[in-house]
Amino acid sequence: MSGPTPEPAPRRATTGLTKMLVAAAIAFAFSFSLVPLYRIACQKVFGIRIDNTASESRKPGVVDEDRIITVQFDGGVNSKLPWAFKPGEMSMKVRPGQQYETTYFAHNKSDRTIVGSAVPSVAPARASGFFSKTECFCFTAQTMAAGESRDMPVRFIVDPSLPKDIKTLTLSYTFFKNDSLTAEQALADHPAPVPVSAP
Repeated sequence: MSGPTPEPAPRRATTGLTKMLVAAAIAFAFSFSLVPLYRIACQKVFGIRIDNTASESRKPGVVDEDRIITVQFDGGVNSKLPWAFKPGEMSMKVRPGQQYETTYFAHNKSDRTIVGSAVPSVAPARASGFFSKTECFCFTAQTMAAGESRDMPVRFIVDPSLPKDIKTLTLSYTFFKNDSLTAEQALADHPAPVPVSAP
């Protein structure tokens, strides 16, 4: 009595290759879903919207003259960054649809040049899509020399379609030390000496 006929080797190889390609495609798709999943977690769980890009769609236009929104400002630094950082003003009354400007103050308390990167957030999270920064120091890394102080501007617009029950927004920034750019800056400021060959 003979057993089952063994599957031809080429067919087994094709089946294995197909399974590997499917697994690779699933892993590839999962890796791209991590960024939006991270953003969703920040918004839904912590009430924070992470965004450091300029708005392309929000521009000064129709101003809602009958409505006033309070925008609060907050700022802090990561423990690794020896900077002082704070908003120039704690709050501002704004009309939706009109562009406004405020400033944040930064001071490098260390004795060397440091590069910092600011991460903005807007609360409540459901209002973040209605708050647009048209100009912001957070769009690029900031290089500050030892002891340097600077006022950094932020221009923004609150969209007139902001839900009516939202009367207060908070714009917050956290500055972090950009280790890689700070190291590059240190090399540029103090290049390694070129060895002199003996005659």
